[in-house]
Amino acid sequence: MTIPFLNFEPAHQAVKTEMQQAFEQVYDSYWYIMGKQLTEFETAYAGFSDTRFAVGVANGLDALHLSLKALGIGPGDEVIVPSNTYIATALAVSYVGATPVFAEPDPKTYNIDPLNIEAVITPKTKAIIPVHLYGQACDMQRIMEIAGRHNLFVIEDNAQAHGATFNNKITGSWGHINGTSFYPGKNLGALGDAGGVTTNDEALAQKVKVLRNYGSQVKYKNEVIGHNMRLDELQAAFLKVKLKYLMQWTAQRQQIAAWYDEALNGIGDLILPFTQEGATHVYHLYVIRTVQRDALQQHLSTAGIGTLIHYPIPPHLQEAYLHLGYAAGDFPLAEAIAATTLSIPLWPGMTRQMVDTVADTIKAFYERAI
Repeated sequence: MTIPFLNFEPAHQAVKTEMQQAFEQVYDSYWYIMGKQLTEFETAYAGFSDTRFAVGVANGLDALHLSLKALGIGPGDEVIVPSNTYIATALAVSYVGATPVFAEPDPKTYNIDPLNIEAVITPKTKAIIPVHLYGQACDMQRIMEIAGRHNLFVIEDNAQAHGATFNNKITGSWGHINGTSFYPGKNLGALGDAGGVTTNDEALAQKVKVLRNYGSQVKYKNEVIGHNMRLDELQAAFLKVKLKYLMQWTAQRQQIAAWYDEALNGIGDLILPFTQEGATHVYHLYVIRTVQRDALQQHLSTAGIGTLIHYPIPPHLQEAYLHLGYAAGDFPLAEAIAATTLSIPLWPGMTRQMVDTVADTIKAFYERAI
């Protein structure tokens, strides 16, 4: 049995008719930018996120970039980001001229550790960007308390955790302003690049709306130096359809993860996902750890099972950030995670048989190694 790392077909086939209807509505409207579909999706996603406002933008990186810019963060400022995250989190900080400052994760959840946040706060620190990595909510209660004590902004990077909660409060509603991605592979994914910003602050929402549209509210009248970072009508229409099914698909992800937990428990040196008390996990990714990661990945590939590594090089070791002066060993936990994690297949529509096949193939790897 060939099992791809990601397969859109089951979920997309289930909503195909509605998606085709959404396409026809946009096509026949003759209005393709900044119209009814965008407004309706923004309203729906704000409702889902339990926030007063949602603003559609072109992609997740733009969402973080515009959130930082709306807060007035810029040159000379520092923003604390996780040491183990996709580089986009740090890039957004660089885009506004600020400096990303890395903090190590909790060794069990891999999310940013609040204790490590406090250790790197300086007089230049202006904000914290917690990333709800792999789909598990960060300890937002403690992060918000730290931010409050130090008068810092919080911008959640919610790209991987649509619908996750901490202490029953949904991700994307904790921070002062928050960015998310609707990249096709996300739990709520468009059919192209797309992103969004959520906030309860009307002034911040309005700033993002102006910044995403050339710095303009009225055509040909530009208030500030803005950008072209708009979410188009077609992607908004597709997202509006898929949002209705998100929690159904999330329940499937959680069931598949539970099957993996049962099937992989106690095998070799595998470390399985751990969910912190108070947090929920929506399993954008199911990530295991082993010191034999590369050999296991090859074994699975030979058996026709797709995997990915998220993320093989931590941001501080990327060539793009050599100017910050970091070296191997500066963030040992992030480096260890990068060297040992493996994401195995998990997508709505996976069957118990598929999960068992993946698990049996992993078991066979360890039995062969004995």
